[in-house]
Amino acid sequence: MNIDVMRTRFAEVRAAGGTVAPDELDEWWAACATVRPEDILGAWRGSEFVSGHSFEGRLARARWHGKTFTSLTDVAPIVCRRDDGELFADTELAKGGASLWTVEFRGESTATMIYDGQPVLDHFKRVDEGTLLGVMNGKGVQDAGRHYYFVLERD
Repeated sequence: MNIDVMRTRFAEVRAAGGTVAPDELDEWWAACATVRPEDILGAWRGSEFVSGHSFEGRLARARWHGKTFTSLTDVAPIVCRRDDGELFADTELAKGGASLWTVEFRGESTATMIYDGQPVLDHFKRVDEGTLLGVMNGKGVQDAGRHYYFVLERD
């Protein structure tokens, strides 16, 4: 799948509520370009896909807003929204902070967020200048070998 076809399908799925098959998410991942950690610094708004993964909805229940990459070594991996609308880093849910590295995943080196307090990595690839496709990887986060995918958009 080329990147233009992927972007069209990505937009269609998101406009229709985000339901997508896990195999299609894997195809999208393969179509996207890798990204350097330095290129994704800043605040990002997050959302998820509906693919049947058991992790779906957990972040929404926590009122997940996104992630903030202040620097390569200062990352708020789970930024949530309080009842009054204020954003905060949920370090309890995230089990601490995180950092950004370049890590090989599926044969490609790309920006990866590594949680400080749990064996979880979030790998990122670029959909377009303002959108990242993320995939969660690590101990206990796969369903029958399937990964949890999510989206980050510049906030």
